[in-house]
Amino acid sequence: MELLERLRKIKDKFERINQQLSDPAYLNDRDKIVSLSRERSELEGIVRAYEKYEHVLNNIEGNKEIIEAGLDKELSSLAESELAELEGKKILLEEEIKILLLPKDPNDNKDVIMEIRAGTGGEEAALFAGDLFRMYNRYAEKKGWRVELIDINDTGRGGIKEAVFSINGENVFSELKFESGVHRVQRVPETEANGRVHTSAASVAVLPEAEDVQIEINPNDLRIDIFRSGGAGGQNVNKVETAVRITHIPTGIVVQCQDERSQLKNRQKAMKVLRARLFDAKQKEQDAEISAQRKSMVRSGDRSDKIRTYNYPQNRVTDHRIGLTLYNLSNIMEGDISELIEQIKIADRTEKLQASAEI
Repeated sequence: MELLERLRKIKDKFERINQQLSDPAYLNDRDKIVSLSRERSELEGIVRAYEKYEHVLNNIEGNKEIIEAGLDKELSSLAESELAELEGKKILLEEEIKILLLPKDPNDNKDVIMEIRAGTGGEEAALFAGDLFRMYNRYAEKKGWRVELIDINDTGRGGIKEAVFSINGENVFSELKFESGVHRVQRVPETEANGRVHTSAASVAVLPEAEDVQIEINPNDLRIDIFRSGGAGGQNVNKVETAVRITHIPTGIVVQCQDERSQLKNRQKAMKVLRARLFDAKQKEQDAEISAQRKSMVRSGDRSDKIRTYNYPQNRVTDHRIGLTLYNLSNIMEGDISELIEQIKIADRTEKLQASAEI
């Protein structure tokens, strides 16, 4: 069986890694130990599922032998009833293993840079962008992740024109990567005297943080401008020039940070955003070459895609990529977006399984 052969090879590799990890020759090679430990962690789930699968297959064979021998009617009857249960377990384990064997996104365990920008709709769009910013902050808080503001441009009325922030934690990108796209809101603005529903939009971008080794940036390709941070007035306005704007000349990408009072810290944060944007552009270029024949409805990170509508009059949220509608908008805007994210991840896995079956 092709599946069993593949699983045996994975288990052999897993055991070789265990041997290497206990080999004194690698004790002082930290990079090698980290690499082997990461690889072992990625294979462990598959190996444990394979061991359960192998145990179930052995039990199935044993029960079949008892039934075929027919030496004891009571024992044969018990074996038949167990066989039906074992066959059900076998099917469930096969489905679990197929999912575990799907290619992993190498960025899934990375931290992210998120960017939220108000789109069409004027002040109402800025208010909605602010609502999304709070929603993701509250979701991060529920997950125990750390949010760090990099740059924000607010309207002074509770809305934001743009917010750039990082989220650090466990498997952040795997949870948030499907949030990239255009989010649309339908509601009655506070300034609307006639009670008419307006439609506004905001765009969300989720970028995996790039490590220094992944993106090399030539200092000669950068133009760095230092300026005084803006603010709400009074003590909030810096008296010295600490805000940093960095332009990557070859691509025209511009990033800035003015959240910190230290010019050095602002520069470090801005460089982190620049690396993430360059890494994202590089990834998109590679993905376009690989998947030119098939564009995934779920995995598309194109910010021009309208992915979700938040309808306040009906307390409804609809994700257009998978046709999912939930009637708990108020909870979702408080950061309760786990169900949305899980349903999109399930749709993505299903699509990948169907694609792998066609190969």
